[in-house]
Amino acid sequence: MSKAVIVGGGIGGLATAIGLIRGGWEVEVLERAARIAEVGAGISLWSNALRALDALGVGDQVRARAIEDGAAGIRDSKGRWISRVDTETIRARFGSPIVMHRADLLDILHAALPEEALRTGVSVREARTDGTVIHSGGTSMGDLVVGADGVRSVVRRAICGDITPRYRGYSAWRVVVSPAQPITELGESWGRGERFGFVPLSDGRVYCFAVANMPEGTPGGGLAELRRRFGTWHDPIPSLLASAEESAVLKHDLYDLPALKTYVAERIALIGDAAHAMTPNLGQGACQALEDAVILARVATEDPDLTRYDQERRPRTQMLVTRSRRIGTIAQLSSPPVVALRNAALRLIPASVQANSLAPVLDRTC
Repeated sequence: MSKAVIVGGGIGGLATAIGLIRGGWEVEVLERAARIAEVGAGISLWSNALRALDALGVGDQVRARAIEDGAAGIRDSKGRWISRVDTETIRARFGSPIVMHRADLLDILHAALPEEALRTGVSVREARTDGTVIHSGGTSMGDLVVGADGVRSVVRRAICGDITPRYRGYSAWRVVVSPAQPITELGESWGRGERFGFVPLSDGRVYCFAVANMPEGTPGGGLAELRRRFGTWHDPIPSLLASAEESAVLKHDLYDLPALKTYVAERIALIGDAAHAMTPNLGQGACQALEDAVILARVATEDPDLTRYDQERRPRTQMLVTRSRRIGTIAQLSSPPVVALRNAALRLIPASVQANSLAPVLDRTC
């Protein structure tokens, strides 16, 4: 039986483990954290990700713990529409995205694995192209080594050397709140160099996310800053922030990766953020990691030469990195005259054009 060593127990790593086990592999997942957990964040899964989850045999479980994302478009900070989405056309053509807490998705993926496949509290120090992985618990050997260890991947060094992630000029907050009154609407609003979005979850809580231009590594940025920046925006944003707790607020600078020359070398393959970290503007980071997982498991099971995985995944994912970066550049414009022109231009774009623009992203079968 072939063995895979997967470095990283996040969404991409666990999904790859499931795919490989279904293909008859022995799997060892090495996760640095003491336990598999994700706090304070929701996640949108588009139709391409749901097809990947179906291929892994967990799609129905995921849908059962999610709700449909029926976002109608983008507003400005006062609540006026900038861009409307033809949700019926998108639903008919691509299927609706769903929204869930990231912890619920991780629970489902974790439960689909045999307990002995996962080793937590293990820090990987080095990976080698011959399948050797050196870590805090000793050494592991695999016929396949999967780098699922994020934007600052250790495994990636074996393929590409030191690659510096690129800060995109803005940081993000994430927080899950329990609102005083039920929230059934959802949406995203754009200001000048700032954005705020909110999505109800299946248990009545609401996932909120916000983005603002600032220098890399800007200190602070807790609940007080969120309220200062967004507390006067349109309803229900002020009441959502009033329901938030300081301890639940997460803040992270946002990065993407330059285009790697390859995702594979001998026995090593990179997936997810380790290969193609992207800004969240398309909502495709986790979706692409799930696509990676399914395709890598299939390719590795069929052929020890991983070249086909690289050929299938690198052009698509690097296109999405670029596209997401461009959207972020437009969304984060801050000059008042330029923002006014942006908003006026977006109002003129037909809904059919928006739907067609999603085809290269969502028309994908794993």
